[in-house]
Amino acid sequence: MPWVIEMITQYGYLAVFLLMALGILGIPVPDELLMLFVGYLCSVMVLNFSVAVVVCFMGAITGTLISYTIGRRVGQPVVEKFGKWVGLTPRRFASVKGWFQKFGHWTVFIAYFIPGLRHVCSYISGISAMSFRKYLLITTAGALIWSILFVSIGYFIGARLSFA
Repeated sequence: MPWVIEMITQYGYLAVFLLMALGILGIPVPDELLMLFVGYLCSVMVLNFSVAVVVCFMGAITGTLISYTIGRRVGQPVVEKFGKWVGLTPRRFASVKGWFQKFGHWTVFIAYFIPGLRHVCSYISGISAMSFRKYLLITTAGALIWSILFVSIGYFIGARLSFA
């Protein structure tokens, strides 16, 4: 994670925003560790806590909206063409879509707290044609709670660390 630290050191909030968005898209950025580190930086007064939470939240929302849009526009053909390579047969995918249409709103919210699921959930929401308004409402609530929680944990743990 040294490259993440270097990016935040050089670019501040912009780096946090971009790393959060890329992490949600599925690029291997350690989202939770990033937010914990951001919380630590807030505890030592390098970053402002409120601004950091908003930036993490906005990065997460940006990533989820891009993922949803990709899933909505190109997801179905990609799954049909390449799904077999990852064990996602048309029958299995139909089952996933049916389940997601029934329980998707809970999945979108809970997925923020489960690495891996968080990254694919937005794509599946788009592929399953979940209502955009419904998706936006649920993903906004999940992203806000997730951002506040992890930046706060980093802040409170960081405030107790002593490197002297």
